[in-house]
Amino acid sequence: MSVSPAALLAGAVQADNPAKIRKGATDFEALLLAQMLRSAREAGGTGLTGDGSDDDSEANSSLVELGEQQFAQALASRGGLGIAKMVVAGLTNHADR
Repeated sequence: MSVSPAALLAGAVQADNPAKIRKGATDFEALLLAQMLRSAREAGGTGLTGDGSDDDSEANSSLVELGEQQFAQALASRGGLGIAKMVVAGLTNHADR
């Protein structure tokens, strides 16, 4: 199933609901930040302590992923990299047309 971006914007973006746009943009930025953190962790391969001795158990992996997600959400909610701000500006400009 293919959905065009214009169709998504038509249903999701409403100029009269900036809070919904801002929340969606912040959530999007948090997802991107979490993915960046995960990629950096997996590329490093040395674990949290830096010596490669961390336990690679399922519980440890889940805990690290949860921490990354929460950290990414906290960063995004406080401005993060500015991606959410750009998304809000772009969607608001598109909705005003």
